Amino acid sequence: MLHITGVHGVEAFAGSAAQLALLTAPPTLPADGALILLHVLNPYGMAWLRRANEHNVDLNRNFHLDSGIWTGAPPLYKRLDPLLNPASPPARDAFALRLAAAGMRHGVHAVRQAIAHGQHRYPRGLFYGGAELQPGPRLFIDWLRQRLDMAEGVFAVDMHTGLGPHGEDTLILEPGVGTASVAALQAALRRPLRGGSAAPVAYTVRGSLGAALPRLLPGARVEFVLQEIGTWSTLRVISALREENRWHHFGEGDVDHAAKRRLLEALCPASPAWRDAAATLGADLVYRAAAWLFAERQP
Repeated sequence: MLHITGVHGVEAFAGSAAQLALLTAPPTLPADGALILLHVLNPYGMAWLRRANEHNVDLNRNFHLDSGIWTGAPPLYKRLDPLLNPASPPARDAFALRLAAAGMRHGVHAVRQAIAHGQHRYPRGLFYGGAELQPGPRLFIDWLRQRLDMAEGVFAVDMHTGLGPHGEDTLILEPGVGTASVAALQAALRRPLRGGSAAPVAYTVRGSLGAALPRLLPGARVEFVLQEIGTWSTLRVISALREENRWHHFGEGDVDHAAKRRLLEALCPASPAWRDAAATLGADLVYRAAAWLFAERQP
């Protein structure tokens, strides 16, 4: 049972709370089972209140296992780049209205997909997938291959924040990953699933951690679920990401700034009720996934 947090650094606080809950009361494990807690794949992002790492790379767009694909961007992203990534410090510039106009012109889904898909053309831009495999993913990949090469089955949960209804979780399958049926997983996890053959998702990405796992562990039956704990509206989140990115590249970049505080609130709301819900939902999903994974084993 593999639980991953902090792929997007500033999102790690909720995942850390869930993992503390799991350390306090771990799920029941059989003799040949293990619970692995990967605490913060992107520690730089957590420390500096950034979603990206020290090279401005979105690590969930960086898990490319083939060479020669570290270039390009969705065509629409190229048109949106001046809007998404202005080369100036944070300032009021009618971003919401301009983004809405782009949605009306190109279609809301098309704009959302172009932004979030991942791009390798604008190193200072949002959702940059990098020009090479980053140190964090490389260390993680090496560790998986060394330590889990004999695993029979792996259920991985990658915990994120931002997408979905406030204080509720959305579970997303990775297309082509996993052998269990959607119905079986929904019954075991007691939540609806999105992606794959389940309900559609808001957007698809390239270079995700979940898509890479089966190739990294070819001898194991791999199930994967990305858990999103909803925070605020998509517009509020993308606006906060944009302003923090401007502050990082064209401002002072220090943590004590309104842009950093807005991003923290956008991805880890200060509300005690939200934080309690995030920790509870994160731990509960691991309990249910572990119970399903180890159902035929005895402790």
